[in-house]
Amino acid sequence: MSEAMHAAQFDSAAQQEEAATLGIWVFLATELMFFGPLFFGYYYGRSHFPDGFAAASRHTEVMLGTINTAVLLTSSMLMAIAGEARKANATRLATRMLLLVAALGIAFLVIKGIEYRHEWQERLFPGAGFFFPEHQHAAAARMFYFLYFGMTGLHALHLTIGIVMVLVFALGLSRGARRFANAERIEVAALYWHFVDAVWIFLYPILYLVGRSSG
Repeated sequence: MSEAMHAAQFDSAAQQEEAATLGIWVFLATELMFFGPLFFGYYYGRSHFPDGFAAASRHTEVMLGTINTAVLLTSSMLMAIAGEARKANATRLATRMLLLVAALGIAFLVIKGIEYRHEWQERLFPGAGFFFPEHQHAAAARMFYFLYFGMTGLHALHLTIGIVMVLVFALGLSRGARRFANAERIEVAALYWHFVDAVWIFLYPILYLVGRSSG
């Protein structure tokens, strides 16, 4: 059966694909509203307490953050390959790429969990037990880590959703459900995945690299 079939409300498969693409872009634009206040809060704190934010950033696990950046960049490349493979009806390759993308996403979460554990042990979680060794910057560091956990936690939630979505499509392809996991839906999933990766590309320098060039 042809994969070019379309829903009754659309005149053609191409029109349906354009509508789906527009829909995901609108959805991603609304997602920025979740991250927007956190980015604004970071901008406020960074501009008003630059030394404190720089000091707090130097306590982040920059090596783990850098590894996770490489992991997500690799996953985005594999996601793009999966999309192109699905368009070419190379379903086996697309399935393998999707599974690798999901595996890298899970690896990211595991590494992030290790990082959270280290920060919890160092009492950097904002709360009653928060402790920052450079006492003159303690208030600014508390604000930094409040934003840090808010941003990275929200990002991890979006990444988890992406992992589930990718796994569902990989499972569909492996079971021969080509119409369900069609090229159009894989492309929409890819746009979402690239969005999550792009958010991390913004988070990485502002959370891990601030103050390190001079520190």
